[in-house]
Amino acid sequence: MRLTCGRDLQKQSESLFPISIKVFFSEAIAGIEEVCFENNHSLIICQSHESYEHEVKAIETLIHQNVDCILISVSAETQSFPHLQNIQNHSIHLIQFDRCMDQVNSIKVYNDNKEASYAAAKKLFEHGYKKVAFLGGPNHIGIFRDRKEGFLTALKESGNIIPYNFIVEDVLPRQKSKDTIIELLSFKEPPDAFLTVSDHQSLMVLEVAQSKGIKVPEELGIFGFANEAFSNLIKPSLSSVDQKSKDLGKIAAKIYFEDIKKGGPSKIKSQIRIVKCEIIVRESSKR
Repeated sequence: MRLTCGRDLQKQSESLFPISIKVFFSEAIAGIEEVCFENNHSLIICQSHESYEHEVKAIETLIHQNVDCILISVSAETQSFPHLQNIQNHSIHLIQFDRCMDQVNSIKVYNDNKEASYAAAKKLFEHGYKKVAFLGGPNHIGIFRDRKEGFLTALKESGNIIPYNFIVEDVLPRQKSKDTIIELLSFKEPPDAFLTVSDHQSLMVLEVAQSKGIKVPEELGIFGFANEAFSNLIKPSLSSVDQKSKDLGKIAAKIYFEDIKKGGPSKIKSQIRIVKCEIIVRESSKR
């Protein structure tokens, strides 16, 4: 996903922001749009559908439009970054947020993912769950590595021991996560809880558990990530990590308008901004 900030509306500047259809990103976009409006800039939104190819094509389009700034949260497929370096080669400002490529020297805005994952895992252990499985995302993306590391730290501190195959990475797609959950819950000694890196994974855990007659939270705890809108609407409600996505979007956009644009093109090239998460405990993790 990508946002580009152009010049004044009167000059018909444009922004492009490929997104995934999730509440997290819609909230981030709302924050970005609010800041753009305050600064008399327009915003164009489009989707990458987690496709590296779509991402590269969108970047090429933006460069040809001679935009001033590109805000991007990379797709799940993105593992190489020549297209990001190409942005900077054309003297266009680059701000990465949420999903960032660590190898690219740019401004980055993301959550305290390691600390948040650690805190969520600790909540599960504190409620008496001992065999906690972890469903992760693509390991080449920093936020998913951090969430895994936070989980492993909490696991080590708990003194519990789990099988190596309770930790599964790169299972964001719906069918892939479903197959993994079914397999884990079919073990002779299955997990008694799941920590996931997305609420959509958590929702799948709940669906599979209910189809197998497993009671949540009595027999199985669930803790997700992103605090999607449905988390508080279903029964049992899902515990989750609120990433403050609107704040994330606003901060990313403000960096351009308040720091880069006012400071000049050579003033700010790389920095990291951290947006702290909130741990929300609901019914699904209260044994």
